[in-house]
Amino acid sequence: MPSLFRFLFICALIAGVIYGTMIALVTFVNPVERDVTIRIPSERVNKPQ
Repeated sequence: MPSLFRFLFICALIAGVIYGTMIALVTFVNPVERDVTIRIPSERVNKPQ
């Protein structure tokens, strides 16, 4: 049983580190807004009949 508790503790610790990293990214990183232009070839829009 002690090895099961150790395994569960390590899994919970890893999950906590991942969750903490996600919270830190959401808190400290601000996205930069910019215009996006995607060129679509006319062959894809006007398909030959």
